[in-house]
Amino acid sequence: MIDTILRILALVRKELLAILKDPRSRVTVLLPPILQCLLFGYAASFDINNVAYVVLDRDHSGASRALVAAIDGNGAFERVATLNNAAEIAERIMEKSATVAIVIERDFERQLMAGKTARIQVISDGRNTNTAGTAQGYISAIAAAYAKKWRVDHGYPATPGIEIVTRAWHNPNLETRWNMIPSLIGTITMMMTLILTAMSVAREREAGTFEQLLVTPYRPFEIMIGKALPSMLVGLIQASSILLVAQLWFRIPFAGSYLILYSCLILFLAASVGIGLFISSIARNMQQAVIGSLIVIMPFMLMSGLTTPIMNMPIGLQYFTALNPLRYAISMTRQIYLEAAGISQLLPEMLALMAIAAVTLPIAAWMFRNRLA
Repeated sequence: MIDTILRILALVRKELLAILKDPRSRVTVLLPPILQCLLFGYAASFDINNVAYVVLDRDHSGASRALVAAIDGNGAFERVATLNNAAEIAERIMEKSATVAIVIERDFERQLMAGKTARIQVISDGRNTNTAGTAQGYISAIAAAYAKKWRVDHGYPATPGIEIVTRAWHNPNLETRWNMIPSLIGTITMMMTLILTAMSVAREREAGTFEQLLVTPYRPFEIMIGKALPSMLVGLIQASSILLVAQLWFRIPFAGSYLILYSCLILFLAASVGIGLFISSIARNMQQAVIGSLIVIMPFMLMSGLTTPIMNMPIGLQYFTALNPLRYAISMTRQIYLEAAGISQLLPEMLALMAIAAVTLPIAAWMFRNRLA
């Protein structure tokens, strides 16, 4: 048993040296996670800024003008025109000079003073669903806060003057990066882990050292473990770098437990390494290994819930995502990071990853035995 452990540790050392001694490998391991994290944090954002809007004020009261001023002062919206009739709304939206049109109905102020529900209409350009939906949410929040303040200032009960219910748990400012960057802990880690694992044996074959490995005292399962552990260690290092960027650069507060997070990451990496070793066992060179990894990574990313909610996918694809380890990793990192989820809450995802690892690792070991025989 001790000899087996020593042989595995020696192979792990060899693999880590092969990765870290090559300057290009060092750059590939350390730089992309930080750059991609910064890129996604800034570029892949669904937050809105300077959204062009028009307003049709049918009330022309002090209350309606104050509401428009509150929207103007929010910083997310830029008023490009004040309309005189409803016919202009369609023209503005069709020519894309405005994304949102706000219509303040007649008797707006009188309804507020009477303690009734005042109404405004928000018309948005549905051709850009993300911006339209987010803009409507912003306007609803502004209108609700304004109505409450107006009633208090005028001596009325602080009851909502507009029937709007908005709530944001775990992300009170509705910042997209709070949702995106914790998800990158699993996404980027899987990309690099899968590629490194898939390339491990292919690199040996191309360098001509694979045959030398076969004549050593290593058994197939020892070679498999020796190839898997370095990739998992690199994955944990990359996950840690993303975690540091999220907290130190983007200032996203971490609500959960680091112990639980890393325990879940180890399960996720074990499942991912099993897939990578399977690809590695059938690839004859590094080019095949990289192509095979990309073929697997792209569907996994698209069906992980990173950008598109799984519940919005067709039913057939929803069942297929149950085989995707990245789906569970993204769900767990979001829950741990933002919701302080515990083991009991994460147990379904953890069991799913254990099941995937229990299938992929034995299949990879069987493939290794057949290829090494």
